[in-house]
Amino acid sequence: MYVVIEAKELTKAYDEITVVDIPHLEIRQGESLGLVGNNGAGKTTLFRMILDLIEPETGEVLSKGGNVRTVEAWKWYTGAYLDESFLIGFLSPEEYFEFVGGLHDLSREAVAEALEPLANFFNGEILGKGKFIRDLSRGNQQKVGIAAALLAEPEVLILDEPFSSLDPTTQIRLKNLLQELRATRSVTMLISSHNLNHVTEVCERITVLEDGCIVRDIQTSDSTLSDLEAYFTV
Repeated sequence: MYVVIEAKELTKAYDEITVVDIPHLEIRQGESLGLVGNNGAGKTTLFRMILDLIEPETGEVLSKGGNVRTVEAWKWYTGAYLDESFLIGFLSPEEYFEFVGGLHDLSREAVAEALEPLANFFNGEILGKGKFIRDLSRGNQQKVGIAAALLAEPEVLILDEPFSSLDPTTQIRLKNLLQELRATRSVTMLISSHNLNHVTEVCERITVLEDGCIVRDIQTSDSTLSDLEAYFTV
């Protein structure tokens, strides 16, 4: 499997405090990487640099060998949802999905077809409700953002805390959905989460960040969950 995402000598600092310091990180095609760490560990900052939303202090992020700051090809095969800033609050979910689909040259019919497998995930709470996205609950906004990230069947999927704000039933449905994407489409996934149980079930590899540095990078096994729980209770 070839390397899809590669970070080299990547650093980011705010007010002279380094929040990310990663000499090297590779994610290969079809690999599912779970990124875990306490608040302030640098998970979201790393994702924002991978998506060219913020500029690193030093180093670079490559996607299929191209620097994300200087090439645009990665945008067409990457789906991402980090937070509600990705949404457009004054649109309805239907309008937003059509907008995102249009960016990928998907017709209205193609968008509707792509949303059909997500009906169980939506649980009848998203489509046909006559609401703007800004009027949805935080959990339902989360569903809209995740669904939009999946709309164009991306090769690379990046989700920041996707299980947060979701009720237990929807968390399980999302976990099953991500496991299916991993098994049937070999989507390369980068998922950060405070939910150690779900992330170890979804991801075959776990990377632990602490103060912006990778302190553990392990393949998921039967003991990974208990090992992580022990690590974070020290």
